[in-house]
Amino acid sequence: MTPAARVAAAIDLLDQVIAGRSAEQALLGWARESRYAGSKDRAGVRDLVFEALRRRDSLAALGGGLDGRGLMIGLARLQGLDLGSVFSGIAHAPSQLSDVERAGGVDAGAACALPDMPGFAWELWQRSLGPTSLSLAHAMRERAPVWLRVNTMRATASDAREMLAQDGIQTKPSELLPTALEVVSGQRKIATSAAYAGGLVELQDLSPQLACALLPLTDGQSVLDYCAGGGGKALALAARAKMPITAHDALPSRMSDL
Repeated sequence: MTPAARVAAAIDLLDQVIAGRSAEQALLGWARESRYAGSKDRAGVRDLVFEALRRRDSLAALGGGLDGRGLMIGLARLQGLDLGSVFSGIAHAPSQLSDVERAGGVDAGAACALPDMPGFAWELWQRSLGPTSLSLAHAMRERAPVWLRVNTMRATASDAREMLAQDGIQTKPSELLPTALEVVSGQRKIATSAAYAGGLVELQDLSPQLACALLPLTDGQSVLDYCAGGGGKALALAARAKMPITAHDALPSRMSDL
């Protein structure tokens, strides 16, 4: 797929999401129907969709409309792309811009003043965070970092980093917790890496890793993970001491991965 063809696919998917379908369902359905799309194409379209959703209001303002085309026009303007080459109507690219679309949209300064947050949440956010509200709201538009937890029962942090690097995954340890590794590059290779398949690392955000590390655990204790979900915290605790751990969740199906 060309970059413009990916934009065309993202436009259709965003229209589905705006109409009420979940982004994951829309993307999964598109991937199943689009056998011609390779892994890089699927990843590229996925990135476009989620980038647009994280910046929905400001991109709609830049693009002149809260629909798939408006969001992608806004993203192209934000990135300084040539609109004529993206919206050319050639070889699966989105159709050419109308005169209304070319003239639409606010300037970048006005769009930047938007928090990209639902109104009800923005009111609470401002009340809680005061003068830092907008800058922190804008930080939420960025893609979240990917964190790995080293399973210290199977590897040291340095061993895990070395094995990940052999599969093209570069990491750096957290200053707060050496066994928490931030993935710097190669995020999409994690699932097929030897370190992940061998259980040397697990996907887990930094905050639950820090919470688990703070618990004073010793062999023989009994631990209850009362809201276990996928079981990430239970696994993190199990790697620290020899003890029975009970995982509980009000919806047992959430623990299917565990």
